[in-house]
Amino acid sequence: MSHDIFSILREKEPAFSKGQRRIARYITEAYDKAAFMTAHTLGKTVGVSESTVVRFAVDLGFDGYPSMQKAMQEMVLNRLTSVQRIEVANNRLGDQDVVSMVLHADMEKIRQTGEALDRSAFRAAVKAILNARRIYILGVRSVAPLANFMGYYLDYMFNNVHVVSGFGTGEMFEKIVGVGSEDAVIAFSFPRYSASTTKGARYCRSKGATVIGITDSMLSPLGQCSDQVLVAKSDMVSLVDSLVAPLSVVNALIVAIAAQRERELSQTFANLEQIWDEYDVYEKQVEK
Repeated sequence: MSHDIFSILREKEPAFSKGQRRIARYITEAYDKAAFMTAHTLGKTVGVSESTVVRFAVDLGFDGYPSMQKAMQEMVLNRLTSVQRIEVANNRLGDQDVVSMVLHADMEKIRQTGEALDRSAFRAAVKAILNARRIYILGVRSVAPLANFMGYYLDYMFNNVHVVSGFGTGEMFEKIVGVGSEDAVIAFSFPRYSASTTKGARYCRSKGATVIGITDSMLSPLGQCSDQVLVAKSDMVSLVDSLVAPLSVVNALIVAIAAQRERELSQTFANLEQIWDEYDVYEKQVEK
């Protein structure tokens, strides 16, 4: 659907029944809670039947309640404050086992990512990185570990990797000011989307660099200013952002790039093994 759910509610409001007005009012005033309620729970909360909620979703133009719920969840991605995240997470958790809930949620995000990831965009991203004069990796705040992890492994393969993480907008631009058309930029951004990452990616693209955005949606701020978008699902409805699926995408990129540089990597690691052994970099396994 072309409009967000608030726009749809405003457009359809004149034709709402009394019960539908109650549903619409609750969604408008408590969208952070409504987006994660079942049709039964939403109906019970506003005092209408579950079937009324389902018909309401269809009347708005959705295939059913799950489609409307998905639209509501997408709408709140960049609206929830940290306090709201904690409240919603606690409401969803209830009496469930925390470990089981989190692990199953992470597995589901990986499954969704496997379905959503555009393989042609992935191949184009790998090619752009392999052919780049310089590689910039942008990731600030909670996604900084992703940028640093990727930079750690790409440093073994290339001599031109620049990780830009932990910087404010001004400092970021100081690090990327020399970007050009022969460079590749890998940027990470998930809700709540960092404005500095989007601005940095947009600047790099304006200079002709190939921007590879790893984000949760083609329509995210970063997705809209990237040449190649690798969609990775993230669960933001908690104080801690789940970045398991994005990390899996990073792993896939590293493996794909390494496969193309097998000869160079073999020589690099042969040299490193000698150095690690000589300088006792790693603990040696003691045979019993």
